[in-house]
This record gives sequence, structure tokens and C-alpha cells, in this order.
Amino acid sequence: MTALAERLVRAAEIPDPEKGLILSIGPLKGGAATNAVPDLAEAWGNVRYPDEAGAQELIKAIDALGTGAGAMPGVEVLRSFNRPAKPMTPGTEKLALLARGAAESLGQRLPFAKTGGVCDGNQLQVVGLPTIDTLGVRGGGLHTPDEWIDLSSLVERCQLLAVLIARLAAGAWDD
Repeated sequence: MTALAERLVRAAEIPDPEKGLILSIGPLKGGAATNAVPDLAEAWGNVRYPDEAGAQELIKAIDALGTGAGAMPGVEVLRSFNRPAKPMTPGTEKLALLARGAAESLGQRLPFAKTGGVCDGNQLQVVGLPTIDTLGVRGGGLHTPDEWIDLSSLVERCQLLAVLIARLAAGAWDD
């Protein structure tokens, strides 16, 4: 457990929010009793990065947290970066502005914000498809037992999506 704790302190030095490099560690697991040395301790983490260079910087720093083979105690780093960054592209900006126009025609506001979030849209955008995440329902408490949605936003977002799809089908993308 001590070896893992030492690595977690080092991991806390890795994030660089100004460069968009985010690392969050948790949950942690280890030991069954306070008066026994655990034979295994584990930690899980999550990263965010703006581009491939950022991903490579995080990979290098995270991999450096592991110990060499045969070290005692040993720390093994296993990682999987399975959601590439989703930067603003000209196509994504165009789609976002079309969505905003549809919202405004319905008397709705559609603000834009960079969240650093990760979703299946990251997989779509990496293959060149413009992707936006602003059409979901409003709510809060994401990824917690207290997650909730504003029921009135279900109708609003369905209206917005219907108008946007109709406009795209009518050629708005080509204008």
C-alpha cells in the first residue's frame, strides 16, 4: 500500500490544466484490516488530453510510475487510452452553429462550453465526423448516485433535435 501511495503522490504532479492534461485518480482499494499489511493495493484513474501529443505526454508520465520487474514492493501500471481527444474542428463548429440556430428559432438558448468530457462522440470525431455533445437533456450530479435530469428539457431537446435534423436533411450543411 505504501508503494502505491508514493506513486499517487507522484501522480498528483502530472496534471497540467493549462495544457489540457488532466489526471484524476480514484477509487482506491487495498487491504481488509487496519492492522494488516495488504498483499495488493489498486488504484484506477482517468485522463483527459487535447491532442495526441498530450496523450503521449501523459502516457510517458504514467508509465514512469511503475517499478521495474521483480521490484519489491512492485507497482505495475496498466493503462488504456480508449477515447481520443475531441478538439474543435471546422466541421464541429459548423454543426454547433447550425444547432444553435435551430435552438434560437425555437426560443431556446444553446450555450457552448468546453467541458473536457469524454463520450462515444470522441470515437466518431476521430474518424472525421463532426460531433457535438450539446443536445442532451439538462441535469446534474453526473456519474453519481444523485444524477438527475430536468424533465422539461426532454421535450425541448427533442424539438431541437427534430428541427436540426430537418434542416440538415433539407441541405443546411451545404449552405
